[in-house]
Amino acid sequence: MKILCFGEILWDVYPDKKYIGGASLNFAGHMAKHGEEAYMLSALGCDDLGEEAEAVLSRLGISCAYVARLRDKETGKCLVTLDDHSIPSYDLLRDVAYDFIPCDGVEGDFDVLYFGTLALRGEENFRSLRRLVRTHSFGEIFSDVNIRPPFYSRETVRFSVETATVLKMSLEELPAVTDALDMRGYEDYKRFAHALARANSNLKCILITLGGEGAYALDCRTGAEAFCGARTVPVVSTVGAGDSFSAAFLYQYLRSKELQACVEYATRIAGFVVSRFDAVPDYSPKDFS
Repeated sequence: MKILCFGEILWDVYPDKKYIGGASLNFAGHMAKHGEEAYMLSALGCDDLGEEAEAVLSRLGISCAYVARLRDKETGKCLVTLDDHSIPSYDLLRDVAYDFIPCDGVEGDFDVLYFGTLALRGEENFRSLRRLVRTHSFGEIFSDVNIRPPFYSRETVRFSVETATVLKMSLEELPAVTDALDMRGYEDYKRFAHALARANSNLKCILITLGGEGAYALDCRTGAEAFCGARTVPVVSTVGAGDSFSAAFLYQYLRSKELQACVEYATRIAGFVVSRFDAVPDYSPKDFS
């Protein structure tokens, strides 16, 4: 299947090393590992990091056909630090290439559009994505609500919820999402998911990752629920774990697998990713089937 991934390409820069990153890129990388035809819709600077990024995308099997190179912007960077529990904190640079993604050149049909809220932090990207959704048809639209203060707004959260067919968020992000949607009082994530499904007929599935407790999914059409506890693994870094979960879940979901099977498979993949430092480590999907 053809997957169009709108969003950030950036380098996660640690004190002693750097890794290619960004939720959209991580998602595309994991979809490519599953044999899908993954395209990035993004932008890079005409700098050394941009050259390195294109090389990495090629190695991961991600198409750069819709990755623009901008002469007046630098490639995105995020300075990352990990606390004693391997939980990351981020310092995202502003006004970088992925804040100015041109969408006018997208041609052909795609089975899936993926986007996250981080890439919508600038008005230009927000306008471009809204135009893309209006002018193109997608079988599924997967939206990942990435709450990275101050890089989100009530408007971008509402757009994500009202546009997606598959919506994913984390339990940690739930208070910000309920606030943005004026749905306060839903501390119970299951009650919130059901209420959100009732209010948004476009939604087919809602995913809520629960950190070390696992993950939950709701089939918005049938009311069926699924839950899978997290795997017990040595945690090296949680960077990219949610993105791997999203891609693995969608891979199975697109093949009409049962909801429980989708969540269990995605949890296995995410458990492996947190045991590695790289957000898209080497693996074979068949090892997790």
